[in-house]
Amino acid sequence: MKSIAEGLIEVRKQIAIACENSQREQSSVQLLAVSKTKPATAVQAAYQQGQHKFGENYVQELVTKAQQLADLKDIEWHFIGPIQSNKTKDIAKTAAWVHSVDRAKIIRRLAEQRPSGLRPLNVLIQVNIDDEETKSGVAPSQIAELAALVDDYPQLRLRGLMTIPRANSDEAQQQQSFEHMANLYSELSSQYPEVDTLSMGMSGDLELAIACGSTLVRVGTAIFGART
Repeated sequence: MKSIAEGLIEVRKQIAIACENSQREQSSVQLLAVSKTKPATAVQAAYQQGQHKFGENYVQELVTKAQQLADLKDIEWHFIGPIQSNKTKDIAKTAAWVHSVDRAKIIRRLAEQRPSGLRPLNVLIQVNIDDEETKSGVAPSQIAELAALVDDYPQLRLRGLMTIPRANSDEAQQQQSFEHMANLYSELSSQYPEVDTLSMGMSGDLELAIACGSTLVRVGTAIFGART
């Protein structure tokens, strides 16, 4: 069985090659290690290998692991799963970033519940780029409205966009979705100077996502092994 250290080395190499092929600096793409269903000890093992950004899909896992690893002061927690309105308080208190904002009610609750002693919560708007009924996220036409609302709250900081495109064996169609997201991101960043993050690409498609302009890729299984 591959170790977490070995998994991180392989993924970082994959990112480096993708950046080189796209004529991008490797520093322009961040790695988010997605640790859902894995114990805090696995997160700590990755942290010891220099990985400090971690993504969680479930609120209770986020809260529990953040408490268990509270001594790791520079660890950075990202919430990347669907957001239920009754869970916003825990996200607002625990996460540094949230990738999956897709409606006004959630924005208001996160802003109201962000503790005053913490830095503003970094927010990405999730876009349902392929208009899938089973996926969360807003239509591209709704981005501007939600971005303006996020920008109204000093407790929040608009940082960009996130997407999970349709799982597709047709690389041309997948590339079209990624390029559409890159255009939407470019439009948003031209309006808001602090927007600097396009969260796009996972284990199976990170090379194409990086080629199309992703600045952050979300990788779980390739680092931590199969989920339990």
